[in-house]
Amino acid sequence: MHTQGAKPEHRFTPASERNIMYENLQAVATTEAPSALGAYSQAVKANGFVFVSGQLGIDPSTGDLDGVTAASQAARALKNIKAILDAAGCGIEHVCRATIYLRNVEDFKEVDTEYAKVFTGTVKPARVAFGNNMIPKGALVEIDVIAVCPQN
Repeated sequence: MHTQGAKPEHRFTPASERNIMYENLQAVATTEAPSALGAYSQAVKANGFVFVSGQLGIDPSTGDLDGVTAASQAARALKNIKAILDAAGCGIEHVCRATIYLRNVEDFKEVDTEYAKVFTGTVKPARVAFGNNMIPKGALVEIDVIAVCPQN
């Protein structure tokens, strides 16, 4: 118990004593989405969650951006996310959080229109969207998500 004037008690708990299951980390990969552009996984599955890395609107068969509009790139990025979630054993309906990065915030409405075509359930994911002029490959949109997968 902390009383006024007393220093709070802190104790470091080594990872080996914490209830954390690092051995449950699993990389998720599929050829139905573009391979990673750097030293990261397309997604990581951990303790029922799937953390999907930021997806650009890249066509995995060509390695090129799919279209020149934010809407077309968002549609492809969402298609890539669906493919990765499928490889992880869950679906778009399991997404609980999304982050959208926009090179131009003026593109928000057209990206939101594509997003709404995919997330049609009663409960929509929590979401944040913001401008970022450093999206790789000159892309206009990047989207990452977190999903809660049903336990198999």
